[in-house]
Amino acid sequence: MLVVFQSILPIFLLVLLGVALKRAPIINADFWVGLEQCSYWVLFPALLFVTMVKADFSNTEDLAVSSAAIISVIVMSGGLLLAWPLFHKLRVGSPAFTSLFQTATRWNAFMALAIAAKTFGQQGLTTVGLVMAAITIPLNLINVTVLLWFSGRERNYKVLVYRIVTNPLILSTALGILVNIVDIPIYEPVMTAVELLSQASLSLGLITVGAGLRIMDALKPQPITLLAVFLKLIFFPLVAVGVGLLTGIEGNGLVLLALSASVPTAMNGYLLAKQLNGDADLYAAAATLQVAGSFFSIPVIMTLVAYAAAG
Repeated sequence: MLVVFQSILPIFLLVLLGVALKRAPIINADFWVGLEQCSYWVLFPALLFVTMVKADFSNTEDLAVSSAAIISVIVMSGGLLLAWPLFHKLRVGSPAFTSLFQTATRWNAFMALAIAAKTFGQQGLTTVGLVMAAITIPLNLINVTVLLWFSGRERNYKVLVYRIVTNPLILSTALGILVNIVDIPIYEPVMTAVELLSQASLSLGLITVGAGLRIMDALKPQPITLLAVFLKLIFFPLVAVGVGLLTGIEGNGLVLLALSASVPTAMNGYLLAKQLNGDADLYAAAATLQVAGSFFSIPVIMTLVAYAAAG
């Protein structure tokens, strides 16, 4: 476990750097908005494109891990929706429930990819990249549908479809897969430029994660906030590992599946919560606590699953 802890420590140090820089009086506040937009629209898509172009799609284990990830998302989402009547009886409002749902099912791909690359190298990056390619559409579809359903607004599914087909992460992943499968040649200097962009994505993305944390919101957590932390950091990994074992996944594939499920929620869900009548404050508090808790939970989970996968 010490080896895993030391491997992911640099990732969390970059997150802490983001926390410190956001609160330091040396950087204009507008910078963070621009960095977040640049990461989302340019840097992160470049990473996914390069990863998919270099991916070995003949590796059936990676495809099995991606399939298990989709099943895990469906199981987790279905369980939470079935539990809605219970939450309703406990006087949990619709906005709070949608934020609980989002923080329990979304995942922070910046952290998952960074940890996978640090612990398993290119193979880890490829496996988690394929997991992301597989679950991005289902996750967006499920979460936006839940938000629209519980928001009380008109359920405009044209907006939902538009959000999905214009998602830069989906587009870059699909383009990279197309280039790989069809073997489309890319002018070498252009590919080198895209690779340089991709190299900047993980470090800047992790700093952006830290900048987005809301420390004050997490100092006095409500019970539902703690529940969101438990569901994402403990329960969801258990679901994913269970699905992985049932589908015959073993070895590093099982560890990377557990990693994908055990990272904190994605920060972009906070914006969706604000736009679609969710509880944005609850989302911010849960996301902050999840990042803090994952510093301890991820090494434990990866180590335990590695032992289990080794027999």
